Amino acid sequence: MRKILIHNGSLKLTDAVECVFEKSITCFGTGAKIDAPKEFLGRRVYVLVRK
Repeated sequence: MRKILIHNGSLKLTDAVECVFEKSITCFGTGAKIDAPKEFLGRRVYVLVRK
């Protein structure tokens, strides 16, 4: 069961997680992209933008 709680600026995510990785955002035309491993193609992901 997925559960996402945000309380006073803190995030708690409860879900079945296979992998966690951190990447930098790079330029792509007039936008931006995040490179991810090919094994996650077509999968649902979470992208968190930190301050």
